Amino acid sequence: MKHSSSDKKTPVAGRMVKLTATDGHSFGAWEAGSAESPLALIVVQEIFGLTDHIRNVCNDFAAEGFHVLAPAVFDRTKPDTVLEYSQAGVTEGLELRSQIPSEKTLADITACAKALRDAGHQKVGIIGFCWGGLLAWLTATRTHDVDAAVSWYGGGISNHVETAPHCPVELHFGGEDSSIPHIEIQKIRDARPEIEEYVYDDAGHGFGCPERPSFNRDARDLAWSRSVDFLKTNLA
Repeated sequence: MKHSSSDKKTPVAGRMVKLTATDGHSFGAWEAGSAESPLALIVVQEIFGLTDHIRNVCNDFAAEGFHVLAPAVFDRTKPDTVLEYSQAGVTEGLELRSQIPSEKTLADITACAKALRDAGHQKVGIIGFCWGGLLAWLTATRTHDVDAAVSWYGGGISNHVETAPHCPVELHFGGEDSSIPHIEIQKIRDARPEIEEYVYDDAGHGFGCPERPSFNRDARDLAWSRSVDFLKTNLA
C-alpha cells in the first residue's frame, strides 16, 4: 500500500493510498484506521464516487475499530471522480458505471481484500451502499475474498440470487425506495431465506446519507448499529 503525501498522522482520520489490481490497474483508495485495528473492512461507494459522505463512513468505522479501505472504482474510466448528489450526478455516475464490467470492479475489491490481509488481518468484511450494495453482494457470491458482507439499498440484487453467498450477509432496504420495489425484496427473501434482511418502512433510497433529501436519521442509526454488530460478530 503506497501512501500519498497527504497522510494525516492520526488513527481515525483517513488518507488516500494507491493499490494495484491483478490486471495491473492502479487505483486510489481511501484508508482509515490502521493495521493495528482489530477488524478489517472494505467500504464500497455509491454511484457518486468517494464522496465526503463515504469517507466519513470509513472514518466512523475506523472509530469502531476497523481498518478500512474504500476503492475509487470509477478510476477505471475517470480517475478521481466525485459527483454531486443530484440527478445530473446520478446520470453521469450511471454512464461511468456502464463502462466498467463487474469483474473489473470486483478485481479492485479483491485488491483491497488482499491489502488488508497482507496488513495482518485474518478476516475481511465488506459493506456497500447503493451501487456498492450490489457490489458487496456480488463479492459475497462470486468471490471468496470476504468473510461477511453488508448491503445498504443495493439495487439489482434480485437479479443475482441464483448463487448462494460464501459468507454471512445482511441486507438493508428502504420500504419507500421506489428504485427497489417490494417485489424485488421479496424475491431475495424467497430465494435466500437464510439471509438477514431488514426493511425500514419510512425510508427511501439513500436513507443513510445526510447529504441526500431521503436521509432518515432513525433508519440510518438503526441500520448502522445492526451493521456494526453484524460485522463485529462475524469478523471477530
